[in-house]
Amino acid sequence: MRIATVKEIKTKEGRVGLTPAGAAVLVADGHDVFVEHGAGTVAGFADEEYDEAGAKLVDREEAWASAEILVKVKEPIAEEYPFLREDLTLFTYLHLAADRPLTEALLEARTLGVAYETVQDRTGLPLLTPMSEIAGRLAAHAAATYLTAPEGGPGRLLGGSPGVAPCRVVVIGGGVVGTQAALLALGMQAEVTVLDTSSTRVRELATVLDGRARVVMSDPTTLARELRSADVVIGAVLVPGRAAPKVVSESDLALLPDGALLIDVAIDQGGAFETSHPTTYAEPTYEVHGVRHYCVANMPGGVPQTSTRALTNATFPYLRRLAALGPEAAIAADAALALGVNTRAGRIACEGVAEAFPDLPRA
Repeated sequence: MRIATVKEIKTKEGRVGLTPAGAAVLVADGHDVFVEHGAGTVAGFADEEYDEAGAKLVDREEAWASAEILVKVKEPIAEEYPFLREDLTLFTYLHLAADRPLTEALLEARTLGVAYETVQDRTGLPLLTPMSEIAGRLAAHAAATYLTAPEGGPGRLLGGSPGVAPCRVVVIGGGVVGTQAALLALGMQAEVTVLDTSSTRVRELATVLDGRARVVMSDPTTLARELRSADVVIGAVLVPGRAAPKVVSESDLALLPDGALLIDVAIDQGGAFETSHPTTYAEPTYEVHGVRHYCVANMPGGVPQTSTRALTNATFPYLRRLAALGPEAAIAADAALALGVNTRAGRIACEGVAEAFPDLPRA
């Protein structure tokens, strides 16, 4: 098959969907591999490495046009929509429940869209987990950074100092993102509370965090109480394939103390806070009612060398399967991969996306 990867064009996004090592394996398997010039540069991979792996270096238009399978990291943005077509399989993060224009573009082009974030096996979400782990850790880094005065914050150290109380970090959602955010914030000696609606997960987290953090069942009263004393609130809720629930309303902002910071790691799925909208690393924060929001939509893109390796370690076996069998046969043979199908033949194939856009055609 013909497999291609392109340079990501979202702001400050340096990850790449295929490494030279992966390209070499695909070439050895008998496939033709096309790589856009400079696609891997920021992630630490020179064009020469792809050339040595047997890939053909091409411009962006040729990469898209040559591909039967196009592997990316981030969802296509508007200027890439014209490249979508019926005989193309797009394998990438899509987050369609929060992106009607892209959903409509994929349907109109009749592209087979396979989304990393909804591939699901007995372990959970194997292609989302690596980036969730990194995003959770980066959320704690962002908290430490944007509480400082040079970054426009109130001038507080996340972990405090001897004789000075640490900051209070409230993590809403105890999944992969929330757990990693909590662990790193604890490592920086913050005072951490994790809220979750699952009693099973609350018990698991109590063990994982070994009593170092408060782990509490979440309900509106409890959430309101925690917001009143939070220096940092990290939104880490996820419903696979669906828009994120809004767990903090605009009116809730009045509960927060002066200088509080909201970090919305669920922003790719529409955001966990009512007042969230996507930002970039170029302009990561904004204020609503005096409360700073950090809503960078591609947080792992800030560490592209680490993120690319972590992501492709997980995605490559699935990509190799798609190439070996052909997309339709691979999807038919692999239940986990079948759950990744979001659009097919002009119809929505993912329940969460269909619920978000009930007026669009569904399978």
